[in-house]
Amino acid sequence: MTGTDTTIDQGRGRTAETWIRTFRDRPVLPLVILLAILVVAFIGLNPRTNVSEWIASTLRAAVPLAILAGCQTLVMLTGGIDLSVAATASMAAFVTASLLDQQGLAVAIAVPLVVAVVIGAINGIGSGVFRVHPLIMTLGMGLVIFGAANAWQLLTVKTSSGVPAVIRSIGSGTFVGFLPVSLLVFVPVAAIILVGLRRTGYGRLLYAIGDNPIAARLSGARSWQVLVVLYAISAVLAAIAGFLISGFTNVASVTLADSYLLPSVAAAVIGGTSIFGGRGGYSGTIVGALILTVATSLLYSLGFPEAVRQILFGLLIVLVAAGYARVTGEA
Repeated sequence: MTGTDTTIDQGRGRTAETWIRTFRDRPVLPLVILLAILVVAFIGLNPRTNVSEWIASTLRAAVPLAILAGCQTLVMLTGGIDLSVAATASMAAFVTASLLDQQGLAVAIAVPLVVAVVIGAINGIGSGVFRVHPLIMTLGMGLVIFGAANAWQLLTVKTSSGVPAVIRSIGSGTFVGFLPVSLLVFVPVAAIILVGLRRTGYGRLLYAIGDNPIAARLSGARSWQVLVVLYAISAVLAAIAGFLISGFTNVASVTLADSYLLPSVAAAVIGGTSIFGGRGGYSGTIVGALILTVATSLLYSLGFPEAVRQILFGLLIVLVAAGYARVTGEA
């Protein structure tokens, strides 16, 4: 090997190290690059697509997923998981629609939000006070919510209900040409989560409990109180997502958000949040939700059968999560 070849190899090595260091310092960057590749691939395979309309549709679909994934991100930072978010979202949408005619919009929205707080508090007490594993606690609570929603459905003699016009316009409307109205809900929610995690003592407590719960307890943190508030926040966010899903689909049913449960977990994992707690953030989760939404559009556009789409979607989730951990040095 000549001196020139050695110099070239060293230069390539330094370039590779620079990229790896950049990815580690800015872990969202590889996700943004992947998102851009998927967007370009979709547009390239569908050149006749109205890009502005596709962007609006993609954002409308991604917003509720990003909010539900935000629930998972917050809970996963403490080493938990919330499998009741889909049932809570469905409950909120159905109860709102079923109460609208008799009680009015304000009460119809307030009641499921209050119920969501109670659901979250029960999840938090079960996980934080009685030490039930969050997976079991929230899975069981999800079944309770589903059963109660079915009982409410029988009581009101409705299989589905009309979605309030206001929620419909928020979930499916646009402004400035192609921007979804739902962004007016999502942007403040996302800002609160991002600022709360980075700038508040409560956010630091979530990381501390997930990273080392014993040390957090010895430092004076009352973990059970943190978890009660955390799961209440998660449930309220899930209810908000349920409103947006019903507005987007113009449907309100007790199974409305079931298909969002596993993608919400996947978006958080793809975004870099550790299922073991103590590491992650919401910015990566947002990009993860966009990646999954664009990937879904891409697979549909390719015309694959449903079974093939599910297989490819699952493989994509695994590969992206593994690749992200690899390039960012988180494995």
